[in-house]
Amino acid sequence: MRKIFIILTFSLFAISYSQKKKELYLFTSFREPATEGLYLAYSEDGYNWKGLEGSFLKPEIGASKIMRDPSITRGADGTYHMVWTTDWKGGNGFGYASSKDLIHWSEQQYIPVMKNEPEVVNVWAPEIFYDDVKKEYIIIWASTIPFRFPKGVEEEKNNHRMYYVTTKDFKTFSDTKLYYDPGFSVIDCVIVKKGKKDYVLVLKDNTRPMRNIKVAFGKSPLGPFEKSSEPLTEYLSEGPTVVKVGKNWLLYYDNYGSKNYKALSTTDFVHFEDVSTKISLPGGHKHGTITTISADVLKGLIEKK
Repeated sequence: MRKIFIILTFSLFAISYSQKKKELYLFTSFREPATEGLYLAYSEDGYNWKGLEGSFLKPEIGASKIMRDPSITRGADGTYHMVWTTDWKGGNGFGYASSKDLIHWSEQQYIPVMKNEPEVVNVWAPEIFYDDVKKEYIIIWASTIPFRFPKGVEEEKNNHRMYYVTTKDFKTFSDTKLYYDPGFSVIDCVIVKKGKKDYVLVLKDNTRPMRNIKVAFGKSPLGPFEKSSEPLTEYLSEGPTVVKVGKNWLLYYDNYGSKNYKALSTTDFVHFEDVSTKISLPGGHKHGTITTISADVLKGLIEKK
C-alpha cells in the first residue's frame, strides 16, 4: 500500500509540475473607442481564446490618451515589453511600458520617434520584435510624410511607409530610419523569424484597391525584403499577427470588412489553409499580437479580476 501511495503521489507531482511549466498563449487586444486600454485573452491550443475581463493597463500618455494596436514581446530576461498607438491622427511617437507579470507596469513613456519630421501625419501600429541574434529590440511602425515618396494611388496624407528604431534597454534608441518601401502605401507590418537567415514580413497593402494582407521574404529582420506576394486575404482585412503552434504557423487577422476575425495556417508562408472555422475569440477583439506566458502568470491575471 505504501509503495502504491508513493507512486501515486509522484505521479500527481509530475502532472502538477508539467502543467506549471507549460507555456500558454496570450493575445493582446483593445476595444473601441480605445480609451480603456489593454485587453487580454489566453489560449492553451492557440486556436480557442478566453477573454480576461477588464483592462490591464489604461493609457495615460499621448494627446488622445488612447491605446490601439498593443504589441507585446517577452525579452530574454522574462520582461514583457509593449508598444502601442497613442493617437489616431497627429503625434510623432508611440507609447511604451514594461512588466514582469502583466499586472504591475512601469511608468508609461512616450517615445517621439518622428520628432525630426515636422510634417509627419501619424505614427500607427508600432510592432515590437526581439532580435535574438543581435540581442536587441526592433520597433517598426507606419507613418505618412506628405510628398516624401512618388505619388501613388493614395492621397499624400495617406501614403504610408514603414520606419524603425532599435534599442537594447528602452532608454536609448537608434536614429529613425526607413524600414520598408514596397512602392505603395503599407501599414501593419509584422516580423516573423522562420529560421536562421529566413524572415517573413507580413504586411497590409493599404492602397484603396487592395487593403489586404501580403507577405515578403528576407534574410534579416531588417531586410531588405523581396517583392511582396499576391494577396492572401480578402478586401478590407488588416492587423495581422503570427504564432507558431506545433509545426504550423497561424496568421490571425482582423477581417474588418465582415466584422470578424479569421486565421490562415501555413508551414512555409507560400501555401495557406483557411482555418477560420477552427478558431474562437472574445467579442470585440481588435488588432493585437500573440506571445506566451507561464501558468503562474496566467493565474495572477485571473486572480487580479
